Amino acid sequence: MVSVRRIKLGSQGLEVSALGLGCMGMSAFYGPPKPEPDMIALIRHAVNSGVTFLDTSDVYGPFTNEILLGKALKGGVRERVQLATKFGILVDDNGRFAVKGDPAYVRAACEASLKRLDIDCIDLYYQHRIDTSVPIEVTIGELKKLVEEGKIKYIGLSEASASTIRRAHAVHPITSTQLEWSLWARDVEEDIIPTCRELGIGIVAYSPLGRGFMSSGPKIVENLSDDDFRKTLPRFQPENLDHNGKVFERVNEIASRKGCTPSQLTLAWVLHQGDDVCPIPGTTKIENFNQNIGALSVKLTPEEIAELQSLASAIKGERYDESLVTWKKSETTPPVSSWKAE
Repeated sequence: MVSVRRIKLGSQGLEVSALGLGCMGMSAFYGPPKPEPDMIALIRHAVNSGVTFLDTSDVYGPFTNEILLGKALKGGVRERVQLATKFGILVDDNGRFAVKGDPAYVRAACEASLKRLDIDCIDLYYQHRIDTSVPIEVTIGELKKLVEEGKIKYIGLSEASASTIRRAHAVHPITSTQLEWSLWARDVEEDIIPTCRELGIGIVAYSPLGRGFMSSGPKIVENLSDDDFRKTLPRFQPENLDHNGKVFERVNEIASRKGCTPSQLTLAWVLHQGDDVCPIPGTTKIENFNQNIGALSVKLTPEEIAELQSLASAIKGERYDESLVTWKKSETTPPVSSWKAE
């Protein structure tokens, strides 16, 4: 098994494995929930392999993924991991999403996550999406209180714009920004990545395998269940699928040349972006996890990195459809002392 190095995430002291494990797909969005005993075995296999940075959220399920993690952390596992969870996305009975970030909700969400995870303190607590109706300073102010009370150790933001990150960081140091970054998604490189590096904020790359597309190409769509969230994404639609499949073919050719899999090559590209970057690929199979961990030993030359990046610029389609909030729609109302919760 490949040795997993450790990296410093942000400037406040958090240290994590250089590769993390995204746990969402075990419980939600990517088809039916997977068998709990199998997922607990996978999580513990990851920890025993040196991948100790685990990522979940209260919206995964909702709630069931945190409960799963709570069970997996029993028996001395908790002391060996760095656990990240998130708040801020609500799903109604009709499957519609809403975003919330007022202080009362922040506190209630944190308390509920602590209970489901059955822990005393969350290592890294992210605002999952930005509530644009609440000044970011107000949301971070409540998170700062939770840090002072010992309920969370470090604060993170997910899908936040550069200006939102700056405003948040001025209230309390932000340890990590979670964003979609891969050969499949590079729109964050212009403004957000430089801002994080200027401020000493770590970068956690979610969906580093292009939601599985960079592992298996267009054929992935044939195997998606009817309730798989990816079926709604623009890049998986017929008008973009054939074109993106050609990009995958080129990636696959380079991987064959290097003697690795396309997923290992894609992950290696993310890992080569810097020691402040931690990709968190998700999986529900131990054999896929073992393959992902092999990416840590794939070395890329500057020429190979440039070749891969030229291919990545050809991906067609938006990351999400217009109904879903990303960093492009994360500007909150200005900080005003008169703000009051509705």
